[in-house]
Amino acid sequence: MNKRSSSYLTAFIAHLLCLVFVAAPLLVSAQTDAVVLTGAQLARIVPPGFYFEGQSAPTQMRNSAAARLGAKHHIVAGLVDTSGYSADVRARYEGFLIVDAPIQLGGQELTTGAYGFGFTDDGKLNVFDVGGRQVLSVDAENDTKLRRPRPLMMMRDQSGVRLYGGRRYVVAAVR
Repeated sequence: MNKRSSSYLTAFIAHLLCLVFVAAPLLVSAQTDAVVLTGAQLARIVPPGFYFEGQSAPTQMRNSAAARLGAKHHIVAGLVDTSGYSADVRARYEGFLIVDAPIQLGGQELTTGAYGFGFTDDGKLNVFDVGGRQVLSVDAENDTKLRRPRPLMMMRDQSGVRLYGGRRYVVAAVR
Protein backbone atom coordinates (compact mmCIF):
# COMPACT_ATOMS: atom_id res chain seq x y z
CA MET A 1 0.00 0.00 0.00
CA ASN A 2 1.39 3.37 -0.92
CA LYS A 3 1.50 6.44 1.26
CA ARG A 4 -1.51 8.07 -0.44
CA SER A 5 -3.74 4.97 0.02
CA SER A 6 -2.68 4.74 3.63
CA SER A 7 -3.72 8.35 4.36
CA TYR A 8 -7.13 7.79 2.67
CA LEU A 9 -7.63 4.66 4.77
CA THR A 10 -6.66 6.54 7.94
CA ALA A 11 -9.05 9.40 7.10
CA PHE A 12 -11.86 6.92 6.33
CA ILE A 13 -11.38 5.11 9.65
CA ALA A 14 -11.29 8.45 11.52
CA HIS A 15 -14.58 9.53 9.90
CA LEU A 16 -16.15 6.15 10.63
CA LEU A 17 -15.17 6.36 14.31
CA CYS A 18 -16.58 9.88 14.54
CA LEU A 19 -19.84 8.66 13.04
CA VAL A 20 -20.04 5.80 15.55
CA PHE A 21 -19.39 8.10 18.51
CA VAL A 22 -21.99 10.61 17.30
CA ALA A 23 -24.64 8.00 16.41
CA ALA A 24 -24.27 5.72 19.46
CA PRO A 25 -26.09 8.03 21.91
CA LEU A 26 -28.89 8.47 19.38
CA LEU A 27 -29.29 4.71 19.02
CA VAL A 28 -29.40 4.22 22.79
CA SER A 29 -31.97 7.02 23.07
CA ALA A 30 -34.10 5.45 20.34
CA GLN A 31 -34.17 2.18 22.28
CA THR A 32 -35.54 3.84 25.42
CA ASP A 33 -38.12 6.12 23.75
CA ALA A 34 -41.77 5.20 23.91
CA VAL A 35 -43.48 4.27 20.66
CA VAL A 36 -47.27 4.31 20.51
CA LEU A 37 -48.44 1.38 18.39
CA THR A 38 -51.05 1.73 15.66
CA GLY A 39 -52.72 -0.30 12.93
CA ALA A 40 -51.62 -3.90 12.52
CA GLN A 41 -49.08 -3.65 15.37
CA LEU A 42 -51.84 -2.57 17.76
CA ALA A 43 -54.25 -5.25 16.54
CA ARG A 44 -51.62 -7.98 17.10
CA ILE A 45 -50.93 -7.02 20.70
CA VAL A 46 -54.37 -6.14 22.13
CA PRO A 47 -56.31 -9.17 23.45
CA PRO A 48 -59.89 -9.64 22.21
CA GLY A 49 -61.25 -9.89 25.75
CA PHE A 50 -60.29 -9.59 29.40
CA TYR A 51 -61.04 -11.52 32.60
CA PHE A 52 -61.92 -9.58 35.77
CA GLU A 53 -63.60 -10.75 38.99
CA GLY A 54 -64.78 -14.04 37.58
CA GLN A 55 -66.20 -12.60 34.36
CA SER A 56 -64.90 -12.09 30.85
CA ALA A 57 -65.72 -9.06 28.71
CA PRO A 58 -64.91 -8.27 25.07
CA THR A 59 -62.39 -5.54 24.30
CA GLN A 60 -63.60 -2.39 22.58
CA MET A 61 -60.87 -2.45 19.91
CA ARG A 62 -61.62 1.15 18.86
CA ASN A 63 -60.87 2.17 22.46
CA SER A 64 -57.60 0.34 22.99
CA ALA A 65 -54.00 1.50 22.91
CA ALA A 66 -50.52 0.10 23.34
CA ALA A 67 -46.98 1.40 23.50
CA ARG A 68 -43.54 -0.12 23.35
CA LEU A 69 -41.40 1.24 26.18
CA GLY A 70 -37.74 0.75 25.45
CA ALA A 71 -36.48 -2.11 23.32
CA LYS A 72 -38.95 -4.82 24.30
CA HIS A 73 -41.39 -3.78 27.02
CA HIS A 74 -45.04 -2.98 26.40
CA ILE A 75 -48.01 -1.42 28.08
CA VAL A 76 -51.41 -2.39 26.69
CA ALA A 77 -54.74 -0.85 27.68
CA GLY A 78 -58.28 -1.20 26.46
CA LEU A 79 -61.82 -0.43 27.44
CA VAL A 80 -64.15 -3.39 27.69
CA ASP A 81 -67.86 -3.88 27.26
CA THR A 82 -68.98 -4.07 30.88
CA SER A 83 -72.70 -4.39 30.11
CA GLY A 84 -72.70 -7.95 31.52
CA TYR A 85 -71.06 -6.85 34.78
CA SER A 86 -72.90 -5.90 37.94
CA ALA A 87 -73.49 -2.20 38.57
CA ASP A 88 -70.91 -2.00 41.39
CA VAL A 89 -68.17 -3.50 39.19
CA ARG A 90 -69.08 -1.23 36.23
CA ALA A 91 -68.87 1.81 38.52
CA ARG A 92 -65.16 1.26 39.24
CA TYR A 93 -63.87 -0.89 36.37
CA GLU A 94 -63.85 0.26 32.76
CA GLY A 95 -60.86 -1.43 31.19
CA PHE A 96 -57.69 -3.45 31.44
CA LEU A 97 -54.02 -2.63 31.72
CA ILE A 98 -51.30 -5.16 30.89
CA VAL A 99 -47.62 -4.43 31.60
CA ASP A 100 -44.77 -6.83 30.85
CA ALA A 101 -42.21 -5.00 33.00
CA PRO A 102 -42.41 -3.06 36.25
CA ILE A 103 -43.46 0.53 35.54
CA GLN A 104 -44.06 3.81 37.26
CA LEU A 105 -47.71 4.79 36.88
CA GLY A 106 -48.50 8.29 38.00
CA GLY A 107 -45.28 8.21 40.04
CA GLN A 108 -46.11 4.95 41.86
CA GLU A 109 -44.71 1.47 41.31
CA LEU A 110 -46.79 -1.09 39.42
CA THR A 111 -45.38 -4.59 38.97
CA THR A 112 -45.58 -6.78 35.89
CA GLY A 113 -49.08 -8.15 35.39
CA ALA A 114 -52.63 -7.76 34.15
CA TYR A 115 -54.98 -5.35 35.88
CA GLY A 116 -58.40 -3.76 35.69
CA PHE A 117 -58.64 0.02 35.94
CA GLY A 118 -61.08 2.89 36.13
CA PHE A 119 -60.85 6.68 36.05
CA THR A 120 -63.02 8.26 38.73
CA ASP A 121 -65.06 11.47 38.67
CA ASP A 122 -62.85 12.90 41.42
CA GLY A 123 -59.68 12.74 39.27
CA LYS A 124 -58.13 9.41 40.22
CA LEU A 125 -57.02 6.35 38.31
CA ASN A 126 -57.67 3.21 40.32
CA VAL A 127 -55.93 -0.03 39.40
CA PHE A 128 -57.18 -3.45 40.55
CA ASP A 129 -55.78 -6.97 40.35
CA VAL A 130 -57.94 -9.41 38.35
CA GLY A 131 -59.60 -10.51 41.60
CA GLY A 132 -60.93 -6.98 42.13
CA ARG A 133 -58.59 -5.86 44.94
CA GLN A 134 -57.30 -2.29 44.56
CA VAL A 135 -53.52 -2.25 44.17
CA LEU A 136 -52.97 1.39 43.24
CA SER A 137 -54.70 4.75 43.20
CA VAL A 138 -53.02 7.77 41.59
CA ASP A 139 -54.06 11.32 40.82
CA ALA A 140 -54.83 11.91 37.15
CA GLU A 141 -53.88 15.17 35.47
CA ASN A 142 -56.40 17.09 33.36
CA ASP A 143 -55.22 18.04 29.85
CA THR A 144 -57.30 21.09 28.96
CA LYS A 145 -55.31 21.62 25.72
CA LEU A 146 -56.21 18.23 24.26
CA ARG A 147 -58.23 19.05 21.15
CA ARG A 148 -60.05 15.78 20.52
CA PRO A 149 -60.18 13.58 23.58
CA ARG A 150 -61.16 9.96 23.04
CA PRO A 151 -62.47 7.54 25.66
CA LEU A 152 -59.02 5.86 25.80
CA MET A 153 -55.73 6.64 24.08
CA MET A 154 -51.98 6.91 24.58
CA MET A 155 -49.60 9.68 23.60
CA ARG A 156 -45.85 9.99 24.00
CA ASP A 157 -44.59 11.97 26.95
CA GLN A 158 -41.04 13.09 27.71
CA SER A 159 -40.70 10.34 30.32
CA GLY A 160 -42.87 7.59 28.80
CA VAL A 161 -46.48 7.60 27.63
CA ARG A 162 -49.64 9.28 28.78
CA LEU A 163 -52.59 6.95 29.31
CA TYR A 164 -55.70 9.04 28.69
CA GLY A 165 -59.28 8.48 29.76
CA GLY A 166 -60.93 11.41 28.00
CA ARG A 167 -58.95 14.49 29.06
CA ARG A 168 -57.60 12.85 32.23
CA TYR A 169 -54.24 11.10 32.06
CA VAL A 170 -51.45 9.47 34.02
CA VAL A 171 -47.87 8.99 32.85
CA ALA A 172 -46.52 5.46 32.52
CA ALA A 173 -42.78 4.82 32.27
CA VAL A 174 -40.47 1.84 32.60
CA ARG A 175 -38.71 1.83 35.98
